[in-house]
Amino acid sequence: MPIRSTGSGKAARDAVHHPLFARFYARVSVKAETRAGMAGIRERLLAGLAGRVIEIGAGNGLNFAHYPPTVSEVVAIEPERHLRQLAVEAALRSDVPVDVAPGAAEALPVKSEAFDAAVVSLVLCSVRDVPRALAEVRRVLRPGGVVRFFEHGRGGGRAMRATQQALDATVWPRLAGGCHVARDPVAAVRAAGFELGPYRRVMVPEEGPALPSSYCVLGTAWRPPDEA
Repeated sequence: MPIRSTGSGKAARDAVHHPLFARFYARVSVKAETRAGMAGIRERLLAGLAGRVIEIGAGNGLNFAHYPPTVSEVVAIEPERHLRQLAVEAALRSDVPVDVAPGAAEALPVKSEAFDAAVVSLVLCSVRDVPRALAEVRRVLRPGGVVRFFEHGRGGGRAMRATQQALDATVWPRLAGGCHVARDPVAAVRAAGFELGPYRRVMVPEEGPALPSSYCVLGTAWRPPDEA
């Protein structure tokens, strides 16, 4: 088994601190692997990746089991201490080498142009500064590097979008660890200067009533290959 290094993440280094929500999210996300079809989505998100990968906002590490063997190393950044501890445990069970480290999406603690791919999964909804976070993704990717993203955001009809905006302006970020449901991840990726590839809209869960957080997008983008 490959040796993994993991960040201890002392309190002073924690960019995010949502202990109650983190514990709730850890329980719900595990159930969603089968009940909401998330395991299959993770497989599609990560299929075909190769080389060195950085995962931003790794949460409790549920992606780790789905990385293909063509991936040589994963550097997983997670700012929330409880989720990071769970990610460390998941890294030890992974078939590919995974290093878990503390850090914020807006200031990734890695060198520029050091990665072949970046994975952004259910993180743009909660970062404080989306343009800055995506600028960091561009910085750490080599020219031509790939971004795989799976995010939830704005969707539905007029009534649902009004509900999402109202929730973002009131209780949702406070209850859900800084999460927002009315952001537009595709527009954000495009505005950050990435070459947008194929993407598809996904409802999570696929069946049952649509929730404000159900409107998701699964896609691919690239850092332009001719960037210096």
